[in-house]
Amino acid sequence: MEKSSVIGIIIGILAVMLGMIVKGANMAVFINPEALLIIFAGTTAALLNAFPMSHIKKFPGLVKLIFKQQQLIPKTELLQLFIELAQSARREGLLSLESRLDEIKDPFLQEGMRMVIDGLDTDFVQDVLAADIQAMEERHHAGALIFSQAGMYAPTLGVLGAVIGLIAALGNLNDIGKLGESIAAAFVATLLGIFTGYVLWHPFANKLKFRSKNEVEIKRMIIEGILSIQAGDSPVAIEAKLLVFIPQHERSLLKPKTEE
Repeated sequence: MEKSSVIGIIIGILAVMLGMIVKGANMAVFINPEALLIIFAGTTAALLNAFPMSHIKKFPGLVKLIFKQQQLIPKTELLQLFIELAQSARREGLLSLESRLDEIKDPFLQEGMRMVIDGLDTDFVQDVLAADIQAMEERHHAGALIFSQAGMYAPTLGVLGAVIGLIAALGNLNDIGKLGESIAAAFVATLLGIFTGYVLWHPFANKLKFRSKNEVEIKRMIIEGILSIQAGDSPVAIEAKLLVFIPQHERSLLKPKTEE
């Protein structure tokens, strides 16, 4: 599980609740089904109007991704794998790598290596893998866009909820006590709209973009490694090329292992 998402939501809720308690606000104002209806049903309606149903159906899966730990091949492990593949290719030729394809669990890497082993042209291999990355980025962008749009709609719907609440409150002008409660309840929709927009939806969109960026970096590293093996580069040259994808602090830990 992606702990940061859970921790972020809990801290966000606690911050609002503690802030209200410190200010002396009545927590009972949150028992407001009308505000919840306006924010969540309204945001859902806005998303349905903004996106085709084929995209909306992916929403539950996208939410799961936010709370699921991203499973990517560690860059250091990927580097070691390409060094081993390069050593095998130099000793026994590219065709010898076919026996190792089943060991490769990443579909992108497996397909790229298969094309190289089959003797396909370098430009063709690069174009196919680059197109795969582009298509993936477009899918990821569409998923993140749903959350960023929800984050834009929710605060505005909160203002709409406040207006509706104030209209209702104006009907209680003769009862000052009830008028105060009605006005307080009117702004709950605004609070919920801003909270969901800037603590949930926008940050969720950012997390999806961050996950996409991580995956793109791994796939670009894979392309570099595949093309280097196809070009017949030495393990030392491949290591030098792929090290640029690894953060400096991780390189210092890796160097002694690769030099042995």
